[in-house]
Amino acid sequence: MRVRNIAIFSAAVLAGALGGSLMGPRPAEAVAREIIELQRDVTSILQGQKDLSTQMTQDHTVMKTLVEQSGDTVGKLNGTMSALQKSMQDVTANSGARLDTMSTQVQGLSDNLEEIKSRLGKLNQQLVDLQNTVQSVDAKISGGGGSVPSTANPGGATAQPTSSTLPPAGATSGPAPSADTLYSNGLRDITGGNYDLARKEFQDYLKYYGDTDLASNAQFYLGEIAYSQKNYDQAVTEYDHVLTNYPKSFKLAPAHLKKGMSLIELGQKTAGVRELRDVVKRFPGTEEERRARAKLKELGVAVTATAAAH
Repeated sequence: MRVRNIAIFSAAVLAGALGGSLMGPRPAEAVAREIIELQRDVTSILQGQKDLSTQMTQDHTVMKTLVEQSGDTVGKLNGTMSALQKSMQDVTANSGARLDTMSTQVQGLSDNLEEIKSRLGKLNQQLVDLQNTVQSVDAKISGGGGSVPSTANPGGATAQPTSSTLPPAGATSGPAPSADTLYSNGLRDITGGNYDLARKEFQDYLKYYGDTDLASNAQFYLGEIAYSQKNYDQAVTEYDHVLTNYPKSFKLAPAHLKKGMSLIELGQKTAGVRELRDVVKRFPGTEEERRARAKLKELGVAVTATAAAH
């Protein structure tokens, strides 16, 4: 259409020039020269129009290629972003599991340290009692009277379990390991990830030494083993035994916390949130309170006003 208009315009200009030449007294040579110049201008314009059309066609082709390449790039970028998002989700899930495992291991190491401190205290007391007994024996020997007192249980120190604390008569197995051996082995195996062996050792500890100071710890670790193995129903049961059977245990706060987290894993969100809020309310300033608050925030659940006051 544009070429046609230019042609019409050129023809009109040419006709005007011819008309002017015919009407005026201009010489024939001047008229012919102007006609030739006009034809040259028209030809130049037509060529410019053709070049412009060619350039536009090339530009259109280039633009189309760029748009297609941009589409491919955007598609690849979307695929990369999806893969990255999935990787981030996987990393987040794995990090949560690793944190739970590390928490269990740190708890075990802490209890192991406390147990060592307790043993050192007992050994120190036994040494003091033994020293007192020796001094008493020396005094009696120097005085020349009395028989040497027995030192089998000096100073009233707690003796190792006797055969009366082992399996009942008629049992085919031999004597159970000592309380210290069972508990230490259980801690070693749970921190090393040998959960099945650790479960057996803590169960044996509760079977033979269920009334000792460390019994609540052994019960708590049965819950930790079940939780680490994603057996959340069993974990809730084991943590409940801590709360019910050992109301004065210093494992109450972690037992409440892990019971709540187990319930959430089972899909019982209402009950789990109730346990976590109870931790925040009853154990302010503890590591368990911090973890309970973090979990509630992750779930998008507000801490109750009463708990927040702490």
